[in-house]
Amino acid sequence: MKRFNTITRVAIIIAGSIFTLNACRPDLESLNGPSTGTFPANAKEAEMGLFGAYQNISKLDAASTPMWHVMDNITDIGYARPGTNYTSPITSAVTTDNALANKPWQVHYQTIARCHTVLDNLERIKSSMSDDGYNQLDAELRFVRAYCYSQLIELYGAVPLLKHAVDLNNANVPRTPKAEIEQFLLDELTEIADKLPVSQAQYGNVRASRVAAYMLKARIALYAKKYTEAAAAANTALTLSSGVYDLTDFNSSISYAGKDHTAGEPDLSNIFGHAGFKTSKEWIWVAEYNQTIPGNTHNQQYYSASRLGKGVCYWGPTQDLINTFQCTDGLPITESRLYDASKPFEYRDPRLDMYCARPHARYVGYQFEPATSFATVKNYWPVITGQAATPSNVTNTDATNAYRSFSGYLWRKPIDLADYASTSVSGVSDLNVGIFRFAELLLIYAEAKIEANELDNTVYDAINRIRHRAQMPDLPTGLSQAKLRTALRYERKVELANDGLRWYDLRRWGIANKVMNGYIYLNRDAKAWTKEVLTGFDENYTPIYNRTEAIKYFTAQEVVYKENKDELWPVPKSEMDANKQLTQNPGY
Repeated sequence: MKRFNTITRVAIIIAGSIFTLNACRPDLESLNGPSTGTFPANAKEAEMGLFGAYQNISKLDAASTPMWHVMDNITDIGYARPGTNYTSPITSAVTTDNALANKPWQVHYQTIARCHTVLDNLERIKSSMSDDGYNQLDAELRFVRAYCYSQLIELYGAVPLLKHAVDLNNANVPRTPKAEIEQFLLDELTEIADKLPVSQAQYGNVRASRVAAYMLKARIALYAKKYTEAAAAANTALTLSSGVYDLTDFNSSISYAGKDHTAGEPDLSNIFGHAGFKTSKEWIWVAEYNQTIPGNTHNQQYYSASRLGKGVCYWGPTQDLINTFQCTDGLPITESRLYDASKPFEYRDPRLDMYCARPHARYVGYQFEPATSFATVKNYWPVITGQAATPSNVTNTDATNAYRSFSGYLWRKPIDLADYASTSVSGVSDLNVGIFRFAELLLIYAEAKIEANELDNTVYDAINRIRHRAQMPDLPTGLSQAKLRTALRYERKVELANDGLRWYDLRRWGIANKVMNGYIYLNRDAKAWTKEVLTGFDENYTPIYNRTEAIKYFTAQEVVYKENKDELWPVPKSEMDANKQLTQNPGY
């Protein structure tokens, strides 16, 4: 609902005089609004303060890309253009002034401060509000605060737990143990969830709902290894979702999966595009962007797209992720009779083509070929725009540009072809970003049940619903806990690819020290390979390479993960300088 964001212009002004934890400097937005001494003076001002908190979340970005679509590109499944901010996190070289590692701390505490600006003074206007209105506003603000803390503790561990605004006189706050914050958040969400509407679809799911609150509770409990509590919260969210939230089927372009550019272009717009954010029932909570609001846009489309597609190929899936996608019989490529290494993209889980762009496919209107053997490629825009019946030929800059895809692949999720009809090289987008979606909720429920060793039919049902959407076969029945865990980890790896959750999964599963030590493989030159490059997959569905064979075809990025260090990011140096009560994480 872009209409919602027209209100946030006012919210930014009203929330402009709050204080951040970062040296307690004022958030230097316009100060032409009510003073903090009288704000909020009424329910309308309080609501504007809430909108300001929601809007601030959209400031989470890196390389002009929303942070949710950055995080997977510093793991084994995604790769960024080499550089200090994005190579250092995968080589154990992050420093205390790393821009990527600092941004979440800054933005989340700014957002928390905006929440406190309203929460600290909400009681004094309670008499002028209905009980339901007051309770909902209070609950939404506390939900936003809980989300921010849920992110902070996963990235940094123990952080200062602020329950009220701070100023220059009380800014030096020590770190609160992570477990204590986890319990605070679970208690908070238990208290506020039922005060929220089941859905807030009328606001484009930008505002928090009861389902979102129970989903956040389930995610926090899952990450805290409180599996029974996580399963119960996820089950409540699923029950409340009946008739409200659901998976959205892929559109008819799924028929192009496994085929080349002449067939057509896989399209995700009905879920991950502008239309999807308006109509899809899959989205439970989203971050909203709007080109009519100064600074409320991003350049994700530009950073994601191919060179021919008006982009700069900044992010892309790794060969490791491409190899992970099963064949359509549900078997890994090392076991399936359907797999042919000379035609490696045929008969694969359709999500390979729905979520990733690979050689020989059509991508943002062009034939995508990173190999220099393709001097020219097809331009389908004359056909798309109705100017011609057949595509034209263009010089293949996706193979010759020095800054072409570094992995040999690009992300198809989440982009929208509609943006590329008008976006120039320096263009911006206001495509929304999903924070919570129904597919993740199903997987949270399934994982919590598996880890609690409650292996009933609801576990299979949750996973199979997602596999059915992808036209993949059901899981075999009667699987052990270990086999179900492997199946679950496959689904999280491929279904949630580029949703920004892999970094956290690797750490909470305790496998980052294995997965992120050694090499990740890339195929920048789009070379053909043989089946001998792989010997199998481990219990986490990580490919096992025959390195001697693999390096004949693939390039490799060495990755380093140091235990007792790389579980967390460093506390920003600027925060350590400003708050002498803070201590640094180990290894920094």
